[in-house]
Amino acid sequence: MTAKVYESAADAVADIVDGATLAVGGFGLCGIPDVLIDAIAATSATDLEVFSNNCGVDDHGLGILLSAGRIRRVTASYVGENKEFARQYLAGELEVELTPQGTLAERLRAGGTGIPAFFTPAGVGSPISDGGMPWRYDADGSIAIASPPKETRVFGTKRYVMEEAINADYALVHAVLGDTEGNLVFDKTAMNFNPLAAMAGRVTIAQVERLVEPGEIDPASVHLPGVFVQRIVHTGPQNKRIEKRTVSASEGTSQ
Repeated sequence: MTAKVYESAADAVADIVDGATLAVGGFGLCGIPDVLIDAIAATSATDLEVFSNNCGVDDHGLGILLSAGRIRRVTASYVGENKEFARQYLAGELEVELTPQGTLAERLRAGGTGIPAFFTPAGVGSPISDGGMPWRYDADGSIAIASPPKETRVFGTKRYVMEEAINADYALVHAVLGDTEGNLVFDKTAMNFNPLAAMAGRVTIAQVERLVEPGEIDPASVHLPGVFVQRIVHTGPQNKRIEKRTVSASEGTSQ
């Protein structure tokens, strides 16, 4: 074992304090670092700011911290199936910055590669670039905080909007396989945001289902090199949640 491996999730998140910023991996309910989130929920840390594709569901993932009133602000690409997320936002209890999914992904990646900002065509000519997006509502439904206008610039004949990189105090990610040096492998859809969130964290904490020694993972199979990972928790296989179950009737039965 190396100094990166922690005995428990509680030990790995123990220094996350009030007001910390968190980049959290996962896509829907795929690849959510649920053990790490549960460990934070068991602490007193509050007033958290979260960067994540979505906010889990009401009783799982980031939804647990949200329901407990521990999250102050969320930057996400959509609300998803979390009714409490929508309720807190519309009631003025939560500040929310909605951003295009590809833009969010690139902002996280840019933070990890030292790029302070970039230009993209996504959102040009809309409230994304022009400002006025409701970040926080008042209790009466009026807009308390609106997004500011962003810099735009023409390259060639096309206008682009500038988006700033994301850097977070901590990143929380889930990997199906990792070694004790922090080299990680993600499974299928969990690849969408976990590597990017990991890159954006100043301290990245990974929960891994299977932990092996250095050299046991083919270098060509590594999705995220260990240089981006500071802490590792071996959790074993996790119960996989289904966000929305759809079933069809068997042949010969009525709908």
